[in-house]
Amino acid sequence: MRKTSVQRKTMETDINLSLCLDGTGHHDIHTGIGFFDHMLALLSAHSLFDLSIKAHGDLHIDAHHCVEDVGICLGQAFRISLGDCKGIYRYSSGLFPMDEALAQVAVDISNRPSLVFKHPMEKVKIGEFDTELCHEFLNAFVSHARITLHMHILYGENHHHMVESCFKGLGRILGHACAQDPKRHDSIPSTKGVL
Repeated sequence: MRKTSVQRKTMETDINLSLCLDGTGHHDIHTGIGFFDHMLALLSAHSLFDLSIKAHGDLHIDAHHCVEDVGICLGQAFRISLGDCKGIYRYSSGLFPMDEALAQVAVDISNRPSLVFKHPMEKVKIGEFDTELCHEFLNAFVSHARITLHMHILYGENHHHMVESCFKGLGRILGHACAQDPKRHDSIPSTKGVL
């Protein structure tokens, strides 16, 4: 089983996170930020990763530190759980609709962190969640997971739907990119022999 647990405690946050890449989509997520919990649950459900998060942050200031640090922890757990990446598909991409919104998401588990996130969203809140925190979460996750991620919200009207299409899409492509390719067996998915 490809799984791990990580902890991060700072003056701003206290996070315990467990991740299993070979799961069923079971999730138990408590960050104190309702909309963020909902998005992480969608990521877990659509990737089929088991995900447990208990996070306490300085929410009396705002959600920034908590969201970013959860991204850091999830990225670290993802990288550790993948190990040497033998036998995985590595790449995945797709278009993901959520009612009137549509997101395009592509990933390369490359060991080279890079994020391109394009969207038409204005700076608004969804519940207590600032939409600009999507970028903070994704950047932290990508940096510590050491993956390349391209995400583009092509269009949409409802900000909830736009963000939801991103998290569902991210879950789906991560689940596929991490899956074992039956043709590859135990080889590294790179002509270099290493990622």
